Amino acid sequence: QVQLVESGGGLVQPGGSLTLSCAASGIIFNIATMGWFRQAPGKQRELVATITSGGITNYADSVKGRFTISRDNAKKTVNLQMSDLKPDDTAVYYCRAWRPFANSLHWGQGIQVTVSS
Repeated sequence: QVQLVESGGGLVQPGGSLTLSCAASGIIFNIATMGWFRQAPGKQRELVATITSGGITNYADSVKGRFTISRDNAKKTVNLQMSDLKPDDTAVYYCRAWRPFANSLHWGQGIQVTVSS
């Protein structure tokens, strides 16, 4: 069983910071590509950031310079450090894993991030 469990969401004021964490189990974590996606009401789910097994990162233009994705292979976690948060960052954030040998995608349950004053 593959499980991805997000934590760290909540309500934050514009300009504030928040860090999301995703704990993975049932996966050979060190060879998986990990990522964060988000979905706002009325919009499609979109890529936020990804990080490969080799540590190569990719970010959506809207979050470059504000968000940082990182991974800890020993702890089987992937984090998303968010700063200078804007109301447009409000969304449900999802952790995603890609298992290369199985070529399969797995999703967390999602966690709410609300940026509002």
